Amino acid sequence: MKNSCNIQLLPTVFDCSLYQLEKNHEEQGNLTYVYNGIHVPFDVKRVFYSYDIPGGEARGAHAHKKCHQFLVAASGSFEVVLDDGVNKRTVLLNRPFYGLHVPPGIWAMEQGFSSGSICLVLASEGYLEEDYIRNYEDFVMYRKECL
Repeated sequence: MKNSCNIQLLPTVFDCSLYQLEKNHEEQGNLTYVYNGIHVPFDVKRVFYSYDIPGGEARGAHAHKKCHQFLVAASGSFEVVLDDGVNKRTVLLNRPFYGLHVPPGIWAMEQGFSSGSICLVLASEGYLEEDYIRNYEDFVMYRKECL
């Protein structure tokens, strides 16, 4: 079988880092900003967000071959379940000035959304369906191919 791995070194769930972003506090409210390659560890090529997620629903449940993602709870809170095929780790995002970097090769699923929550995602790549691994068994095989 041809090795289809696009990753030099396989990341683990422990390579998914939580970043604290700048927070400017003023009487009129707070302001947080993000610059490419400065506040996130990659250049942002796509931005999208999920909202109006019904209680009890989960989002994500996929991995990427090439795309890095940076997740922010722009409003409310949710958990990100990270999986590298061996280890699992759950990270709670509940502050709009924290972001979670999810490198390619990590299975990620968002769950436990609070009412009114917004999941903001900064991505290193434009949308490309071929970059997604949407089946968990395929993800495990992909990880094995990369070893």
